[in-house]
Amino acid sequence: MVPVLTLVSLVLAGCSSPFEERPQAANSNGPSVKLNPEINHLHGLHINADGTVLAGTHTGLFADEPSGSTSRVGNTDDDLMGMTGVPGTNTVLSSGHPGRSSDAPNPLGLMVSTDGGQNWTTKSLIGEVDFHVLTSNGGIIVGFDGTTGLLVSTDSGTSWTAGASLPTASLAITDAGVWAVTTNGLQLSTDAARTFSVVPAAPPLSVVSAGTDGALWGVDVDGNAWRSRGGRTWQMPSSIGPVDALTASDYDNAYAATDQSLYALR
Repeated sequence: MVPVLTLVSLVLAGCSSPFEERPQAANSNGPSVKLNPEINHLHGLHINADGTVLAGTHTGLFADEPSGSTSRVGNTDDDLMGMTGVPGTNTVLSSGHPGRSSDAPNPLGLMVSTDGGQNWTTKSLIGEVDFHVLTSNGGIIVGFDGTTGLLVSTDSGTSWTAGASLPTASLAITDAGVWAVTTNGLQLSTDAARTFSVVPAAPPLSVVSAGTDGALWGVDVDGNAWRSRGGRTWQMPSSIGPVDALTASDYDNAYAATDQSLYALR
């Protein structure tokens, strides 16, 4: 079970503003590279233990190099929906639909790779669930099935229980709890995704990701990148424009991407 803090300790701020923006400078836009070749319909990002940025796409998994060069990882051409990973490890999780080269049932349920996407194992829910959003810290997995709500596993994806009926565009887990991007703003659960409450101090995020040190990164609807150490105060280190996916390394480093570009956030 993920250790959690009380919601009150996270969202009650003093008289100061919760937004600690860095002064805008000439280099306020995050460094970026054009991806070559471009990837096809980005679904998620993960940073492997060796620092490689992995991109889950409509046609399989790809590595995005700092130069912008992209290359296929493994042999699967599956549509990797909800792709994510356990921060700081080579464990990658995904869901989705079989590719042209696969005869697996549709949908794929929960798939897990422990070698950075070279090989995949179908863990559970095959032919039953297509997770559009996934997150894990290694001890708990939370997924949104795209229709009814959240499912939660505390045994590495072997069994599942129902969580909140909460449509979400993005999920992350820190020691504080489970974070969800919703139409009502960023929300936090301190009871393993059974119930959620709005975090009033948060920017209007479109994607969110957690780092190995518990840091929370997000990109808002206008393309501003934000980071926080607990959801109470937020700093905006860069503005990059709207993105499709985000993955955090720690408080000082994260990556965001579209089908065409990879952004290094510092």
